[in-house]
Amino acid sequence: MESLDIQAFTYEQRHGLLPDLTTAFSNCGGWLLERKTLSPTNMEFRVEIQLRAILDFYAAIVATGVELTRAGHDTLTELCTRRKHLRLAADLGQIVSIRLEISFLDDITVHSLLASGSGLA
Repeated sequence: MESLDIQAFTYEQRHGLLPDLTTAFSNCGGWLLERKTLSPTNMEFRVEIQLRAILDFYAAIVATGVELTRAGHDTLTELCTRRKHLRLAADLGQIVSIRLEISFLDDITVHSLLASGSGLA
């Protein structure tokens, strides 16, 4: 089983995003294995999904208001491309394990990141 780490951020409020994200995972056929709080501003989700549903997964994440880093976009784009070129049902049924770490940002966080010279991407 392939395992991937994806970094993301959002300006959405946690209490509104969490139900939407959980529903999005479920609606595209994903299994939410674990959800944990890493810090007051970071959460981690461990999800498994069949390769055949990766495009739906990608679209669902973005539709909730989660912003992926460039590396996150690249990773999911590569999976979508691989899915497009596979023809056998067994290949499309491969399970992909994804660790999605989301940073919850607000104007104060962004201001402090800019002031310190840090970047997310």
